[in-house]
Amino acid sequence: MITVPYANIAWQWQAIKDDVLKELPDFFEKSSFCLGETVQAFEEEFAKYIGVKYAIGVNSGTSALHLALLAAKIGEKDKVLIPDYTFIATAWAPCYVGASPIFCDVDADSYNIDLIDAEKRLDDKVKAIIPVHLYGQPADMQRVQEFAEKHNLVVIEDAAQSHGAYYNGKMSGSLSKAGCFSFYPTKNLGTAGEGGMVVTDDYDFAQEVKSLRNHGEKERYLHSVVGYNYRMEGIHGLILGHKLKYLDKWNAMRRDIATKYYQELANSPIKLPKKVGSDHVYNLFVIQFERRDELRKYLMSKNIATGLHYPTSLHAQPCFKHLNMKNFPVASELSKRCISLPIFPGMTDEQIYHITDSIKGFFKNN
Repeated sequence: MITVPYANIAWQWQAIKDDVLKELPDFFEKSSFCLGETVQAFEEEFAKYIGVKYAIGVNSGTSALHLALLAAKIGEKDKVLIPDYTFIATAWAPCYVGASPIFCDVDADSYNIDLIDAEKRLDDKVKAIIPVHLYGQPADMQRVQEFAEKHNLVVIEDAAQSHGAYYNGKMSGSLSKAGCFSFYPTKNLGTAGEGGMVVTDDYDFAQEVKSLRNHGEKERYLHSVVGYNYRMEGIHGLILGHKLKYLDKWNAMRRDIATKYYQELANSPIKLPKKVGSDHVYNLFVIQFERRDELRKYLMSKNIATGLHYPTSLHAQPCFKHLNMKNFPVASELSKRCISLPIFPGMTDEQIYHITDSIKGFFKNN
């Protein structure tokens, strides 16, 4: 029986193993375990890759969003527009700075923020918007920027799932005041644990984030503001520096797998993800089907692992019930219908066609 895991992170290790192991003795000799040379080198490489002037490594994508809002001077009594259908970390950032997340419905095709709905939720306290490039597909940043300029809003990109994705010739994360990335192990560019990055072209903004991630220091043991221990660890700089060399190749593998899914499942009753922009790097391949749970159980019987992203949209989360926000028809429907199929570098054709044949078998027998 063919087995398909939901992800296979260990496959990527084989590509970088020899180089990482070769550098480990020197890494431990120097003992730069917090920030240090490896993090600085990766920051410089990542900034160049994204096409920005500055990249600041932190300990998670959640921390990146938090510090970006702080550096943008978003605080108490402010409001921040975010999509209702995304991972909860996007909502934590406004909460952490004392602001209020204002959930907006999402577009039925791209799953990214619906600006028509966002406009209805505006008031004079809304100071920022965080578009999420969900599942690896960039939001329509031209429209987001036009919307933000019209309403005088700061734009912070949540690019946690879109490493290497282009929008109109520019990389996601480089299309606003600041971009925030996660390097969680299952991301397109993932490390051996947690990690994150803030990228920007604004020098003062970058310096503020650097200070905030390191206890508010601008000089050693001189703390000008309340800061945080959000430093990236040296081992992650080492690993990510080597993985970055493979990111475009691995993204191409994801696109190739997605193409085979589209070809094989084109005539099935499921709704396939719609590519609406110029690029998609398929951090996740999310399909829709009204009998989602039945299909998932069937695939499990065929030794195929799947994921749910996201079975509860943000407005329905218990921690946000007190906000009493309503009317999210698209997000609410997606949370009931979506199922994520395996998609990862190193997937074999045998695994891909086992999945597509199994889905066809489900519909033949049900």
